[in-house]
Amino acid sequence: MSFDITFKVRDYECDLQGVVNNGVYLNYLEHTRHEYLRSLDIDFKALHQEGIDPMVSRVEMDYKRPLTSGDEFISSLSVRKEGRLRIIFDQKIYRGEELVLAAKVIAVVVKNGRPVPPEQGVPGWNLEH
Repeated sequence: MSFDITFKVRDYECDLQGVVNNGVYLNYLEHTRHEYLRSLDIDFKALHQEGIDPMVSRVEMDYKRPLTSGDEFISSLSVRKEGRLRIIFDQKIYRGEELVLAAKVIAVVVKNGRPVPPEQGVPGWNLEH
């Protein structure tokens, strides 16, 4: 399953070199994951209120090309389960056909402070496609 969302670079996201600051890409990736959950009718805030928190444990990012102010781009996500507890988000950012960034985001679901299999912590989240 693939999920895509479109963004446009805002001026304040760029650094002195005129390119998107490296830390801003983390925000793009996170916003994409949250919108993906929303598309599945999974309410991140409601989960937290129930003591359930999907949490990032590791991020690997490979920068390929810079984005600059005004660029429109697509943030793409696919998700899979690895082992019993890990959720792998394979995320890419494209400007047109050009790959800008490739990332692997590893997450776990924590319920009341303890890691649990994603399907036990997040009702309706089926990662077994």
